[in-house]
Amino acid sequence: MSAREAKILAKIMAASGETLALAESCTGGLIGAMLTEVPGSSKWFQGSIVAYGNGVKTNILDVKASVIRKSGAVSEQTAALMAKGALKKLKAGYAAAVTGIAGPSGGTKDKPVGTVYIAVCDRKRLRVQRFNFKGSRTAIRKKTASKAVWLLKKFIAG
Repeated sequence: MSAREAKILAKIMAASGETLALAESCTGGLIGAMLTEVPGSSKWFQGSIVAYGNGVKTNILDVKASVIRKSGAVSEQTAALMAKGALKKLKAGYAAAVTGIAGPSGGTKDKPVGTVYIAVCDRKRLRVQRFNFKGSRTAIRKKTASKAVWLLKKFIAG
């Protein structure tokens, strides 16, 4: 993870005058921890909902249980709804969500270990990308957090 990347995002967020919310599954709060290392982050960072279990995704973030049943907790649809839920619940201008399989088990042929979906959104736009990270559980979680920060920077800066 890059402290430099988090500092750049902090500058972009401060300049935007908006706030940021997160919904984290496979990273378990790692992105929020990364962002709160930056002094002054309390001015723009609303918080992170660690939605590790499906019940949190459905009960707190308003991800429909039918979406999880049909597409899976690790899917483009779930990531999108998690991001929208974080945006709404934490009353932010921007949001990001991550859901994935960090391993070492849990992968399938269609979704091997390292499969991660990252969604970023604001009140009008939404982007979701799929990634296939390699490495240990720790490496996958760190790569996911770093990529989420990078995608947020790119999304917010236009």
